[in-house]
Amino acid sequence: MLDRFQRSWDLAGECMSLLLEDKSLLVFPLLSAIALVVTIASFAVPLIPVFAALSRYGATQSLGAATYVTVFVFYWLQFSIVIFFNTALVEVALQRLDGEEANVGDGLRRAFSLLPVILAYALIAATVGLVLRAIAERVGLIGRIIVGLIGFAWSVGTALVVPVLAAEDVGPLEAIGRSVELIKKAWGEDIIGNAGIGVVFGLLIFVTTLVGGFLVTVAFGAHNTAAAILLLVLGVLAVSLLGLAYSTLHGIYSAALYRFANGDPASGNIDQRLLENAFTARA
Repeated sequence: MLDRFQRSWDLAGECMSLLLEDKSLLVFPLLSAIALVVTIASFAVPLIPVFAALSRYGATQSLGAATYVTVFVFYWLQFSIVIFFNTALVEVALQRLDGEEANVGDGLRRAFSLLPVILAYALIAATVGLVLRAIAERVGLIGRIIVGLIGFAWSVGTALVVPVLAAEDVGPLEAIGRSVELIKKAWGEDIIGNAGIGVVFGLLIFVTTLVGGFLVTVAFGAHNTAAAILLLVLGVLAVSLLGLAYSTLHGIYSAALYRFANGDPASGNIDQRLLENAFTARA
């Protein structure tokens, strides 16, 4: 187990090296975040009654059909935005892994060409997410655990859907099937790589927030408001940059996993030994 954690750290470092060679990849999660903010803002007014009703009556209170439709459309758009920009990111990452030149425009063009498929898959993902959430709100503790396990299995099974969409001309259902097939063949239940990257960036964000908060507190304590505001802004920017880097690395990592699971030796600057060790082959 310790060896697997070490390999995930090594793989995260290799993925970071690839990211440092092409920092433009950070644009994709940035655009995704901007689009999500715009979407949330546009839905803020119609969703206010939803949150008010949930707060007043609780999750078990039946809400109007229009409310559920609004929430579902909101979820669908959120999923669509995230999947769209992740597809663009993975497209560029896959080309980089093949040793080819690719830029932001190439990724966006590929994502736009797949827009109908992306919207269809986002519809499926949003439906599954809302159904599981609705069930979890209406069952007891044991039921919530079971629903959580089902949600986890769904997340694992669909982990390679985006790379499949970017690399193969398939529909949403075929992409889900291909993702499950690739994971069973090469990755199984072993998700130590993504967990390792999450741990690394979780620690970095935690330390950055802790240090930044301490410095801001000291500055306010010294009655230096200007310095405190400056440190606060720098801290927010640092945490935001780490978040963008994490999202980007997650896309690069999923592209690398897809390449290996699909039997493609191309791996760019990523050490093939690390890719091989990142998987636990299942018979």
